[in-house]
Amino acid sequence: QVHLVESGGGLVQAGGSVRLSCSASGTIWHIYNMAWYRQAPGKQRELVATITVSGNTNYVDAVKGRFTISRDNAKNMVYLQMNSLKPEDTAVYFCNAVVQTTLWGSQNNYWGQGTQVTVSS
Repeated sequence: QVHLVESGGGLVQAGGSVRLSCSASGTIWHIYNMAWYRQAPGKQRELVATITVSGNTNYVDAVKGRFTISRDNAKNMVYLQMNSLKPEDTAVYFCNAVVQTTLWGSQNNYWGQGTQVTVSS
């Protein structure tokens, strides 16, 4: 089993910054792509940013230039640095990882429980 645990959310004023962290633990052979998603009240969950094993990144247009995704492969962690926050960034942020748990196993998708980020105007 694989567990993803997010931390770092909270209440921040518009224009401020927050850094989210996500730690993966359990039976892990290899972690492939990692990502951050978010879900605002009454809206569908949306992809925010992705990062490959080699560090290639992609962002949704709404956060380009403000958010930075990074990872530490040795520690099985992924981060999301969020700067210049806006009220519309308010959401529950979820960590996602594609994990192979054994050498001969398949790749499966895992989710964290989410962490709330609230941006006040």
